[in-house]
Amino acid sequence: MSRYLKQEAAKAGSPLRGAGVDVPAFDSARWQTRLDELLAAHHVPGAALAVVSNGAVHELASGVLHTGTRVAVTPDSVFQIGSISKGYTATLVVLLAHAGKLDLDAPVTDVLPDFAVADAEATKTVTPRQLLNHTSGIEGDFVSDTGRGDDCLARYAEGVRDVGLTNPPGATMSYSSTAYNILGRIVEVVTGQTWDEALKEMLCVPLGLAHTMTLPEEVLRFRAAMGHMGEPGEDPVPTPLWNMLPRSAGPYGGICATAGDVARFARLFVDGGRTPDGSQVLAAEAVEAMLRREVEMPDQWYLGAHWGLGWGLFEWDGVRGFGHDGSTFGQLAYLRALPEAGIAVALLTNGGAAAPKVFETLCRELTAELAGVGMPEFGPATEEPAMDPALFVGSYRREGFLMTVTDRPAGEGVLRMKYEGADGLKDTFEPLFWNLVPVSDTPSKTVFAGRRNDKDGWIPVVFYALADGSRYVHFGVRATAKSG
Repeated sequence: MSRYLKQEAAKAGSPLRGAGVDVPAFDSARWQTRLDELLAAHHVPGAALAVVSNGAVHELASGVLHTGTRVAVTPDSVFQIGSISKGYTATLVVLLAHAGKLDLDAPVTDVLPDFAVADAEATKTVTPRQLLNHTSGIEGDFVSDTGRGDDCLARYAEGVRDVGLTNPPGATMSYSSTAYNILGRIVEVVTGQTWDEALKEMLCVPLGLAHTMTLPEEVLRFRAAMGHMGEPGEDPVPTPLWNMLPRSAGPYGGICATAGDVARFARLFVDGGRTPDGSQVLAAEAVEAMLRREVEMPDQWYLGAHWGLGWGLFEWDGVRGFGHDGSTFGQLAYLRALPEAGIAVALLTNGGAAAPKVFETLCRELTAELAGVGMPEFGPATEEPAMDPALFVGSYRREGFLMTVTDRPAGEGVLRMKYEGADGLKDTFEPLFWNLVPVSDTPSKTVFAGRRNDKDGWIPVVFYALADGSRYVHFGVRATAKSG
């Protein structure tokens, strides 16, 4: 299938599967073998894979749920999906907005009169749209255990009044879990339900997501994965706790599901908001709004070049797609979808430092075979661009985290970055170090590829300036201002 066909199908607004292109049948046996091989090679204890292709959901499983019990992973096994949960919360908010119950461009205070953050101006101006597309500037990693009661999000929202900003609202994109909990509280106020109840009634029931849940007592009804942690190249060990997230983390990271259910949720966007029986759960224009490019990301590689309303957005070989990653205590989850090609890939894993490599390999091979689409790789440039490393040396700080960039480390790279806890998170984890190798240099930003050791994959580290001249580094999809 040619790139031209894909581009013409996109221009016509029709999916590839309707453009006279034959999509290969999904070979379950071969992909099962490939999944088994990759888990063994990369020391990942267990995983579940679900692929949407030719209108069907294909589900595979491999490995064990817990290396101590040796219980096998099956397609109906439940994993923590972490921040992929944000896509569900975003969908609830867009459903309410499309029904006329919420204005995405009015101040949050219109629906939450008591909403406040530490910055008075941001309190008055931040909108739900900015929360959805991560441009609110609200510091993104505020975790607060407000108990197990149905009022946990209301209490969380009260605590946000002490949370500061990473950047002025609208000035840049900086990933914010805090913003999604505020969105969860908005859902509660507008619907009169808890976020958990709204999720079930508005999404899980209409989509038939019988293996999607938010509470531990619901997870106990199913085969549940235990997280594992360890260094690259080693067999990871089970985490001491099943889940460290409080109930109040639900809207930004608290959903548990099977890979098949995650794929079925993604299929809602692949199929224009319709379920397989033809029911229109999400209006086509609402789907289009969620997948519209809202903001360009400083980091063009990690989750996509742009962000929409809830999803990272990318383009591979001229074919647009969306996706999200998720991580919890020892579990890693991945979702990518190409609506024009009718394809979605969901992989849920229970740990292993090389789980990202397993996903990238599977996703690259699957999209190449099923859609003829090449998934790009990120890494150092063949020829390093000339630049002055001294421009980037210094301290970069946001609430709870400090990054220190130094010049000319001994060993690989031209810069070294130290990442550690600060403020209330000081000394809560061992400092981490990345060696940085230059990738590209333009007047607007300078891109480095960073990794901790030669077993890790490369990740983008982007230095840039805002319109007011303030300097930032974009790392882990978060903006951090230069402080010294």
